[in-house]
Amino acid sequence: MPPADLTRAPSRRLIGLILIALTLALYGPVANHGFINFDDDQYVTGNFHVKAGLTWSGIVWAFQSGYADNWHPLTWISHMLDCQLYGLNPAGHHLTNLLLHVANTVLLFLFLSQTTGTTWRSGFVAALFACHPLHVESVAWVAERKDVLSTFFWLLTLLAYAHYAKKPGAKTYLLTLSLFALGLMCKPMVVTLPFVLLLLDFWPLNRFSPNAPRLAKSIGNLVFEKTPFLVLSLASSTVTFLVQRAGGAVSSLDSVPLSFRLANTTMSYLRYLFKTFVPVDLAVFYPPPTHWPLGLVIASGLFLLACSVLFVWFARRHPYLLVGWFWYLGTLIPVIGLVQVGRQAMADRYMYIPGIGLFIAIVWGVNALWCGGWQRKWLAPAVGILALAGCLMATWIQLKYWQNNMTLFFHARAVTANNYVADCHLGEAFEETGQFGKAVALLQEASRINPNYARGESELGAALASQGKLPEAIVHFQKAVRLRPKDAVLHYNLGTALLNRGQPDEAAAQFSTALQLNPDFAEAHRNLAMVLLKQGKTAEALAHFSKAVKLNPDDAEAHFDYGLVLLDNNRLAEAAVQFSQELALSPYQPMGHYRLAEALFRQYESRKAIAEFWQALRLAPNFPEALNELAWILATDPDPKLRSGAVAVHLAERACALTHSQVAALLTTLGAAYAEAGRFPEAIATAQKARDLASAAGQKDLADNNEQFLKLYQSRQAYHSGP
Repeated sequence: MPPADLTRAPSRRLIGLILIALTLALYGPVANHGFINFDDDQYVTGNFHVKAGLTWSGIVWAFQSGYADNWHPLTWISHMLDCQLYGLNPAGHHLTNLLLHVANTVLLFLFLSQTTGTTWRSGFVAALFACHPLHVESVAWVAERKDVLSTFFWLLTLLAYAHYAKKPGAKTYLLTLSLFALGLMCKPMVVTLPFVLLLLDFWPLNRFSPNAPRLAKSIGNLVFEKTPFLVLSLASSTVTFLVQRAGGAVSSLDSVPLSFRLANTTMSYLRYLFKTFVPVDLAVFYPPPTHWPLGLVIASGLFLLACSVLFVWFARRHPYLLVGWFWYLGTLIPVIGLVQVGRQAMADRYMYIPGIGLFIAIVWGVNALWCGGWQRKWLAPAVGILALAGCLMATWIQLKYWQNNMTLFFHARAVTANNYVADCHLGEAFEETGQFGKAVALLQEASRINPNYARGESELGAALASQGKLPEAIVHFQKAVRLRPKDAVLHYNLGTALLNRGQPDEAAAQFSTALQLNPDFAEAHRNLAMVLLKQGKTAEALAHFSKAVKLNPDDAEAHFDYGLVLLDNNRLAEAAVQFSQELALSPYQPMGHYRLAEALFRQYESRKAIAEFWQALRLAPNFPEALNELAWILATDPDPKLRSGAVAVHLAERACALTHSQVAALLTTLGAAYAEAGRFPEAIATAQKARDLASAAGQKDLADNNEQFLKLYQSRQAYHSGP
């Protein structure tokens, strides 16, 4: 075990508490941040499985799904748990990310302090990890839960491995392997952990030494020991590649040539290194350049090679330099761009784990450089405090940009060039606020910069459709589908536009394709049901409506539409259930109360129906249909306790007055109300008028009914008049 810090070290508990307080104070403002329209919709706000909370069906989906081009079931489950606890209140989701980041900071400190025997240096590495602005993206972005959660299991794995290295045993080994498996189920980027374990065997665990005899056999044993970890890494990498390729997220060599990938890999390593020391112009998306100058690429490659050789050369005297440097290089490999997933050239979030290696190399390197006297006592702490203060200030500023869509993407546009992703998402933000002119301008700019950006084309189509420019919108929707034919959302958007333009058959084809790509797409089920209903395919429509409300039980409109179809098909009890569920979600809907009352009345539940009709009228006092039907019940119900002639007359007269025309059905109700109130001359006259109007309109059944009512009212008048 390395010697402890020369300076008097405080207790680990005290440093741990300081780290917790510092991290909470710095990141506390995220509790006031909202969701953003970049992946948060896929991961939380627009994901029906997640919004339903923690359910058995959701857990099964999490393990079976490759949604969002990834297989990370524990990440999905963590989002489900958040929705179970907080609903769609973004504060709770941000708080979970923050607490995981706090936990990771403490775990990192514990691991380093236990394995190196140092306190100050371990605490300072943990403080840099907690406060570095490159980590803002991982903490402040709800969709990056996978970063902080996978790192949590990564660090737990390291702690378990350190215990295993000290006291080998099957239980500890299996615990370590299990924690690694959990990390892989959060984010596949942790596949490099077996490589890091070998680095840690070198330092600080000192499980082999360059001076030890039979070195090759020792190294071989250590490598063999990692075989189960490597098998899990290989399995995770294979699954991830297949899922991402199936979703169309993996770029082909034709679209992103190998020469560009190698150049961008070299430059990205250098750019990440630069931003670690000079964290300026940080953006949520870094657009890839059209090319990299060959001379700059070669110079960057030579620099990286020279650093690698230098740190290997100094490995005996300063092993932490080799470990920290190759930790950085190795853990970035899955996301460095050799396999191009997504469109970004690089991403701040990718440094969440790799940055630890650099922090270790820097802190231990500076400690070795200023190893004695006044430098150790004054200069090193002063430089450390200044560096930490700079990180705190930069992170505090960077956090402000993550408040909402507007602040985030305005900033991204300001610090990068040709940022079509920022233009697109800022355009979406303007579209959400009804500023369609600004939205179209930004989305057209995104299309100009990158005409092959499918989401930009689809959002431009949506903005144009909102302006009533459906033909232009459909052109962009069709282009988006051609660019990304395996994206269910793009097919759905095109189908919706076609439906609004009056092309139901073409719309149905798009909705069907969307459902082939994503059978759990609730909105596509609902819209396809509407088309099928218009085509007279009621049974198929009902099946899709049923699926839609099961997949998205929070969609009040879907419950209402489904209820209407059930009502029309005389499935009254089921219709009442759907209207009740709609009203539970959106209670201030007069039409929902009216339709529920109608379903109840037709099931002979008059008392409940009356209550719902009154609720509809409280919300919409001038609702003729509700006035008329409530008046009919109050005038004609078999239960005399429910009847009230005076109230029925008042309601029926209002219904007739609101229509501004003589309608036979309304006059029929009015006649019944007059009769119940004992106003038989008016009842007879009204029934005669209703009969004549119905006959003139060809409504034979209604005319016959009024003829019967006329005779009834005449007989009742004669009875009440007496001899």
